[in-house]
Amino acid sequence: MILSDRGIKERLGKDIIITPYNEKQLNPNSYNLTLNKNLICYNKRLLRVDEYNPYHSFEIPPEGLKLKPGWVYLARTNEWTETHNLVPMLEGRSSIGRLGLSIHVTAGFGDVGFAGYWTLELSCVQPLIIYPNIEIAQIYYLCLDKPPLAEYNGKYQNQNGVIPSKMYFDFLSKT
Repeated sequence: MILSDRGIKERLGKDIIITPYNEKQLNPNSYNLTLNKNLICYNKRLLRVDEYNPYHSFEIPPEGLKLKPGWVYLARTNEWTETHNLVPMLEGRSSIGRLGLSIHVTAGFGDVGFAGYWTLELSCVQPLIIYPNIEIAQIYYLCLDKPPLAEYNGKYQNQNGVIPSKMYFDFLSKT
């Protein structure tokens, strides 16, 4: 079951925390999240899952930034979210998708207990100019059949900035 706007509002401040919250961003069954101005992009074209991949940070200027196809730009939401007793899910807004922009490659699934800013994996099929603070994504919430045995407490918990992949940590723990 997906929460409606009324369900989201009833759980605000309890199972759902969205900061800052703006009533105008509430939809019938989701809440729009906005794009922060900070981005990172990896420095190399060939990335490895088993090692740290260097990157550089930059900002989307007020006049916009042209995204290039073939690159993944990591961004974050302006909103901090925290979710308990529900599964948070993230998707791009249809208006963004109709311009050929994806907001995630595979990471639209959140875990119960996740707290932090959402990292977005922006990629486009043709050149596209984006701007800071646009409503780029929507979060929605699924109900669980039973409470989880434990809430999420992984390597991305309480993330504040734009966070690159930490998959290489999985390989460090195996050595």
